[in-house]
Amino acid sequence: MTHQRLQTGVTRLDELLGGGLLPGTLTVVLGATGIGKTQLGLQFAQQGLAQEGERGILFDMSSRGDSQNHAAYAQRLFDWTLQEADPADRAAESIWSRDSGRSDSLHLFRQAGRRVTLSDLDFDQQREWKADMNRKLERTIRFFYGNFIHGVRRCIIDGIEPTDRASDSFQFELFEYISHQILRKDCEWVARDLFRERFRDNAADVQSHPYHIEDIGGLLLCTSKEVLLDDLLTRPLESGDVLSNANTIILMGKVRNGSRMERALHVAKHRGSACDDGIHTFQVEQQGIVLTDG
Repeated sequence: MTHQRLQTGVTRLDELLGGGLLPGTLTVVLGATGIGKTQLGLQFAQQGLAQEGERGILFDMSSRGDSQNHAAYAQRLFDWTLQEADPADRAAESIWSRDSGRSDSLHLFRQAGRRVTLSDLDFDQQREWKADMNRKLERTIRFFYGNFIHGVRRCIIDGIEPTDRASDSFQFELFEYISHQILRKDCEWVARDLFRERFRDNAADVQSHPYHIEDIGGLLLCTSKEVLLDDLLTRPLESGDVLSNANTIILMGKVRNGSRMERALHVAKHRGSACDDGIHTFQVEQQGIVLTDG
């Protein structure tokens, strides 16, 4: 276990964070659509190649066909051709081969075409949606576990749509499962969930492919209704809101500079570490996010 801070790929942001993000913790990046969250996530994923020898992985939770442009951004920023995981059912045992176990992204709900709040659905529709989620949980476990056993130590979860209440969101319900049952769970128990009655047949391979959850960093990218950074700073937290449980929170929004609007970010929380409390402007350039205030 290294417990080395995970650099974000944005040098100035790492300085604000006291060296980077803390492994074994969750970071939430919150901001309006188009503000630069996906670019930051991809920079964080790319930095894994330099720091751990493996790029991070992307789990796209968008459900209405709206593209997060991961593949286009990755190609443009880093000449990185994303290898998307096969969403079809496959034998879990295929993960022991790096060729079939290691992939870059997974988008299970690409054609779901549904909103993500309980209040939008009647009782039967809620049951159908939950049944659909349950059918896809094994593929979710296989995606994360199959990458972690091959050295991946970073995951980016994108496509979280805004809701009035976090407790009303199916996406947050699925994320809670991923967080508690995959990211923060001992690797052997994750394997038991994946293989179930076939665990004993795979026990030797499980023992020879260990990883430590204390080394894995998660980045959750959440779209907000608020566009202005000032509004994000005063945003109330619902009890149980994922923001209240995150170790680190980075807010990204617009600020006014005279007659112009600029992008800016603020590290609102960085538990267990000193961090800068300023508001810092940034631009999204050809190489990704660059802080512009020195």
